[in-house]
Parts: sequence; C-alpha cells; structure tokens
Amino acid sequence: MKFMTVMVITLVIVSMSSPRGFNGVVAQSCVPTDLMSCLPAMISGGAPSTECCDKLKVQEPCLCSYIKNPMYSSYVSSQNARKTLTACNIPYPTC
Repeated sequence: MKFMTVMVITLVIVSMSSPRGFNGVVAQSCVPTDLMSCLPAMISGGAPSTECCDKLKVQEPCLCSYIKNPMYSSYVSSQNARKTLTACNIPYPTC
C-alpha cells in the first residue's frame, strides 16, 4: 500500500512539473535574455549564429510581445533585426 501511495505522489509531482499544460500543449516561455546570442547580428547586421537562429525559432511566438515592449522594440524592429530573421528563415511578424 505504501508503494502505491509513493507511486501516485511521484506521478502527480512529475505531471505538475512537466512543461505541458492540461491540453498537452507545450507552454511557451518568452525570455528575452535567451536571445543574447542574436544581439551582435541585430545591432551590426552581420550573419546570425546557429545558436541565434535556434533561439529565434523557439521564441518566434514571442516576437510580437517584444516588438510591443518599449525595452526591446528598437532591437526587434530594426532593419538589422529584419535581416537576422530573414537569414534564419523566420518571417517578420505582423502584429
């Protein structure tokens, strides 16, 4: 009986710590600092790194919130940012 109780508690803890919501969709976490590897390309217009493109693809759903945020909009809305997105095959969002 104790074993079964421990297993149920473990199952509850694991399911609660999963990044998936109740509907099975992975929760999106918008963390602007994760895009630090993109800063050189977005400022200088140079070629983005593979790490930058990977991070942008993960955070693509967050781009509109970054564009609307005055702290980040100048970086994400710049011509160099558009070049970076194009180089990473990510369409510039229409917000």
